[in-house]
Formats: sequence, C-alpha cells, structure tokens
Amino acid sequence: MGFKEKGLLVVLSGPSGVGKGTVCKALRARGTSLHYSISVTTRKPREGESDGVQYFFRTREQFQQMIRDGELLEWAEYVGNYYGTPVDYVRKTVEDGRDVILEIEVQGALQIKKKFPQALFIFLAPPNLHELKKRIIGRGTETADLIESRMTVARSEMELMENYDYVVENDEVEKACDRIESIVLAEHCRVDRLIEKYKNNEGADSL
Repeated sequence: MGFKEKGLLVVLSGPSGVGKGTVCKALRARGTSLHYSISVTTRKPREGESDGVQYFFRTREQFQQMIRDGELLEWAEYVGNYYGTPVDYVRKTVEDGRDVILEIEVQGALQIKKKFPQALFIFLAPPNLHELKKRIIGRGTETADLIESRMTVARSEMELMENYDYVVENDEVEKACDRIESIVLAEHCRVDRLIEKYKNNEGADSL
C-alpha cells in the first residue's frame, strides 16, 4: 500500500474576545482545506448562532454524560460554562488525510497537547490587552463583572503562550488568515512528515 500522509490537527486558541471565531469563519470563506470541528458547549446561543453550526448546544447534564462516556477529546469549564471537542470526528478526519482545525479555549488546548503532542498549536493573540477589552465590550453581550472576569482570565492565558508552536497576532483578520495558512503549508513540508514517502518510493527505479 502506498504512502498516505495523515492530516494535521490544528489547534487554534487564545483569550476570549481575540477573534478566534471570526478568523475561523474567514478561513472557511476562503475555501481552504481545513475542516472545522464544531465544539460542544453549555453556554446559551448568541444572536445568529444555531445548534450544529457554530456549536452543539447542550445542557450541563448532557455535557457531563458525554464526559462520563468518553465522547470528548478535551473539555474545560470557562466562566461558568463547559466547552469540549467531540473525539470521533477529529480522529477519523485526521486518519483520512484531511486537516482539522479546532477553535478552543486555552485550557482545552493544553489538554490536547498532553494527549496529541504532534498536533499543531497556534496561539491567536490580540495586539494588546486594551484592544482585547474593547473587542469584548463591543460584543455587547457581557455584563461589566463578566468583562472583568474575562480580562483576568485573559492575562493568565497570555502567560501560557510559551506552550504553543506559533503565535499569530490578530491585528487584521485577513492577515491572520494568511499567517495561519502559511504555517499549515510549512508543516506539511516538514521532513519528519514526508521522509517515509521518499524512503519507500514505490515508483523509484531499481538499482
């Protein structure tokens, strides 16, 4: 059987409000080869969000049952809500040679790093914390207390950047997408991913 390169598991995370969802939406609009993995959450849908599109929306009881049944690749509780990644879709897609991008919180990314260190970890960063706070306020969905809670968490998450392979600053969405696509392309050209193909080149002439 010929060489078949596995897909990449691309983990994109960063502080709440940095624009992870916006960047992923822009990547999908470009028609990239990245397959978007939908997370499960117990938070309420925001305006314009639908179950099975942005997230799978579940109750706390349903989510806890998924944990007990081992149906999540990772999960975390963040500002009073659970977030997690369904395991089956991710594993099957990567084994089929397709790239999967996970848009998750920092806690979840660190869980995946322990289980799948070969994944590609990208930290999406704001230009600065002042800009991050402006973006969160601009949503108009959080109370003043919740905004301050998110900023406290964001400061601690920024200190975890050293656990990632790359950092991409989300100063402009299109530029951030360009950087992410370039990183993914470079990873596919790594020697350790392709050397087996050339060591066992079935089309090579016999000597």
